[in-house]
Amino acid sequence: MRISIYTGHLQEWQGSVLIVGLVEENLDSQLVELDKRFDGNISKGLNRQDFKAKESQVAVFELLQGEPSKLIFIGMGETQKIEIDNIYNFAAIGARKSLGSQGKLGISIPEISIDSAITTKAIGEAFRLATFKDQRFKGKSEPVPSIDALEILNLNESADRFIEQINPICSGVELARELVGAPPNSLTPSSLASIATDISKQHGLEVKILNQKECKARKMGAFLAVAQGSDLEPKFIHLIYKGKGPLKRKVALIGKGLTFDSGGYNLKVGASQIDLMKFDMGGSAAVIGTARAIAELSPEGIEVHFIVATCENMINGSAVHPGDIITASNGKTIEINNTDAEGRLTLADALVYACALKPDEIVDLATLTGACVVALGTEIAGLWTDSAQLAYSLEQAAEQAGEGIWRMPMRNSYKEGLKSMLADIKNTGPRPGGSITAALFLKEFVDQSIPWAHIDIAGTVWAEKERGVDPAGATGYGVRTLINWITNSYSK
Repeated sequence: MRISIYTGHLQEWQGSVLIVGLVEENLDSQLVELDKRFDGNISKGLNRQDFKAKESQVAVFELLQGEPSKLIFIGMGETQKIEIDNIYNFAAIGARKSLGSQGKLGISIPEISIDSAITTKAIGEAFRLATFKDQRFKGKSEPVPSIDALEILNLNESADRFIEQINPICSGVELARELVGAPPNSLTPSSLASIATDISKQHGLEVKILNQKECKARKMGAFLAVAQGSDLEPKFIHLIYKGKGPLKRKVALIGKGLTFDSGGYNLKVGASQIDLMKFDMGGSAAVIGTARAIAELSPEGIEVHFIVATCENMINGSAVHPGDIITASNGKTIEINNTDAEGRLTLADALVYACALKPDEIVDLATLTGACVVALGTEIAGLWTDSAQLAYSLEQAAEQAGEGIWRMPMRNSYKEGLKSMLADIKNTGPRPGGSITAALFLKEFVDQSIPWAHIDIAGTVWAEKERGVDPAGATGYGVRTLINWITNSYSK
């Protein structure tokens, strides 16, 4: 889909569908140009539908002749309350209401205080992502949109400075959605490693894939303990992007990569939704999707390491027992009091590995705790870090991406709950504050001289029903936030 800025008058625009955003204030004055074109019928038609431009209110007119053949009016509420996530939602509604249309679409947005280039980027991303359909596993595919072009109206020419970023970013999000959505008999640790290798070849990234023997040589006892109950070999994935020009910044991204999580001997039962535990690699999907996008965007002066320790958490005669004591690659011993708290064990060795690379900052993403879902729901991810600067940059990056995030406390006194009588640490603490003790566990494997942040995406990785730009199912959460953070787009 080709995206561009249309600088002509609204009443002169030509195309198959015109989507118009309207705010509550001075509604009639916003319709002057269209009323001139359609003999005053727009105002009359909206009045008949009692359209007041309340947020997400929609009115659709089918026109029998001429262009456009369809008009879609979408309410955006009060002007002063419009934020970037409202822009994403507005464009997503317009995209879905125009499904089945062909040719060129136009979308007009009222005058707002948000930067026009950021607004354009949000509209373009939302339009593509809201119409994404993963049909790989269906016997008969549904029709897909055949939109040639999207023209954005009522913005100045400088609004186009991020347009070239839209399709690479969306490709990264869509890849993440496909990875999370794939069933566990299709997406295995080996196939995830193969996908990462293919991305490296297609987009010029360096790649290292460590097998089980190589991980054992690196003493990754925590990661390998989780993997030992599965017949499938674990893989440790390391993709590297090196931008052109003098190196100004070096960062590491780590994604939890459980392609299926049964819970081990602490088997998931009841409301734990074991059938959905294919999404326990949502962190790795976000990281690999980001790698694909960053490689195409080619930001200069930055080196990015994308790290995933991927395996299954299964049950057989070799599986780790509750009560086992294992040793991570930094020499720290861990008493496993819950085999279903396995993601933090894989991340422990991945964090040690990342710290050895001496990056300026480290960020990990993981579907880590149900406690985070209880605390923040399904639209907001939890953020833990001791670095105020890193917290601010991630919060701003997420805000511009329209992805919810909230900084959570890192209270050191809660570490008491992780004390073990026999080992250096237990892998879980008491039920209260479970997402906090999970973050404190991870902190034990981080070089404290390196700013580090942990993002718990357990609630945001999957949507039970369509919301905003997200379809029902895999959301691809985190890709847009990470890209903004890596490229410093949030500060522009």
